[in-house]
Amino acid sequence: MRHARAEALDQLELLLAEIRALPGLKETRRGIFYRRGRAFLHFHEDPTGLYADLRGKGAVQFDRFDVTAEAGRAALLSAARDRL
Repeated sequence: MRHARAEALDQLELLLAEIRALPGLKETRRGIFYRRGRAFLHFHEDPTGLYADLRGKGAVQFDRFDVTAEAGRAALLSAARDRL
């Protein structure tokens, strides 16, 4: 699974705008967000769809969200808010 290219991120622009509005995040490159100097959220693409990896609460692991559809995007935003 590769990191999302510009064309894939174009499909997520509304979601990216909502993420950019969250407090405490820095977008180091388009679609790659850091919090307190640590990777927090980034996106992947593959033939099955678009995915987001969100850092777990206090963990080194990331949780994967399928953001191909609106339900997954809403779940990602909710989880990101909870983890901030």
